[in-house]
Amino acid sequence: MLLSTMQDHPLTITDLFRHGRAVHARSEVVTSEGERVRRARFGEVAERAARLAAALHRLGIRAGDRVATFGWNTQEHLEAYFAVPCMGAVLHTLNIRLFPEQLAYVANHAEDRVILVDDSTVPILARVRDQLRTIEHVVVIGGGDAAELGPNVLRYEELLAAERPEYAWPELDERAAAAMCYTSGTTGNPKGIVYSHRSTYLHSLAISSGAAYALAERDRILVIVPMFHANAWGLPYAGWMGGAGPSPPPCRRFGATSCAMRRRRRSTSRRSGWCPAAARRCHAR
Repeated sequence: MLLSTMQDHPLTITDLFRHGRAVHARSEVVTSEGERVRRARFGEVAERAARLAAALHRLGIRAGDRVATFGWNTQEHLEAYFAVPCMGAVLHTLNIRLFPEQLAYVANHAEDRVILVDDSTVPILARVRDQLRTIEHVVVIGGGDAAELGPNVLRYEELLAAERPEYAWPELDERAAAAMCYTSGTTGNPKGIVYSHRSTYLHSLAISSGAAYALAERDRILVIVPMFHANAWGLPYAGWMGGAGPSPPPCRRFGATSCAMRRRRRSTSRRSGWCPAAARRCHAR
């Protein structure tokens, strides 16, 4: 067999992450918080992702370990989307809408060791906290009351503040597990699937093409699909690669908030996974 002279490089999420950080450092991630929004440039998000990876490493997370998230579409969730797989661990986005028994089942089946939970979802997680056999650390995002989860919860911002904005990202096999999701609405217990770094990289290229969303730096992505569902269709990764800033609305306030963000951010709905029904409501106003 005659081999090519082309470069042979692993297709990893780490490469997507480094590219977006270097080329699109000034692009913005915008998080809706109801009446106000938070903005952070890609460069800042990248530094915080590095801090998160260092914090997780300090908590004992190593290659192949599962780190769960339990929350909405936010900047912090995006930070976990990169920090966890790029450090060699596996991101497990828990579906907050599962029945309690299913939620406990998938967390235990995946053997999640750490869970990052949005403070607004604390009451939901608290219902099953005593059933989560493998969870060693609960990290709360936000300053809300987390007493229902017990006395030993950790705070996301405190963990990040204790770390440096850099991390020695390891070289990874492109076939290694990067993220996992479980089905909902199926018979029996939810079924798990595992994404590889390679599959995520190729998917990002595919949906960024002109045959799909044609994402570019000029675009703004209104991420309606939950980040706890099918990796938000891969839009966070594709948007980061192309510099198309995600504008994730909080899923708990879908209608009015999404319309307001679309008007404010001039989201390119045709390329963003925008819900047509919501788009019609916006245009009718």
